[in-house]
Amino acid sequence: MKHERELMEQIRRYFERDLKMTDQDWKAFSSRLKRDEYSKKHLLLKAGQIEKHLSFVEKGIIRFYVPKTENDLTFTFVFDDGFVSAYDSFLTQQPSGYNIQTLEPTILWRISFDDLQTIYSETEAGNMIGRKASEDLFLKKSKRELSLLNDTPEQRYLKLFSEQPQLIKQIPLKYIASYIGITPQALSRIRKRIS
Repeated sequence: MKHERELMEQIRRYFERDLKMTDQDWKAFSSRLKRDEYSKKHLLLKAGQIEKHLSFVEKGIIRFYVPKTENDLTFTFVFDDGFVSAYDSFLTQQPSGYNIQTLEPTILWRISFDDLQTIYSETEAGNMIGRKASEDLFLKKSKRELSLLNDTPEQRYLKLFSEQPQLIKQIPLKYIASYIGITPQALSRIRKRIS
């Protein structure tokens, strides 16, 4: 297992791809990060709850889905080095309309809504940190929407597989099928055709 200091440096490098942080700003931000471990199939957020955290995934697979009586509608997966948040709920502090669940044992570095507001007001880099997280989440959402409009189910599957080939094998096929907008049977046919 990586040493905690190395992991904090990894998170800092992630942010510093787009912005340079002073040691003082980094210390203010990182001192408010809390490391939490979750088991497989843990519900991080349930529809109707208010999102209180912005999280960075050290390790794990997370899915976002709308719970339905028949079949849940999976609309996002998040992997290592990505942000996790019901960001619409986080920004507005209104109840979420969907669930967020771990699919594998997961380690998150989390900052609370209140602590992030403090970072915004007390550091020069605070707004850039918030911007980086919101841009990351927005770009993933836009990419997903464009894929649903422009790509065939087979293209959506191939893109997902090419982005995270080692992790995608750990996701149950029914969730992948829901994500790309087809039945599990149709996904099985696609998998047979391309293998």
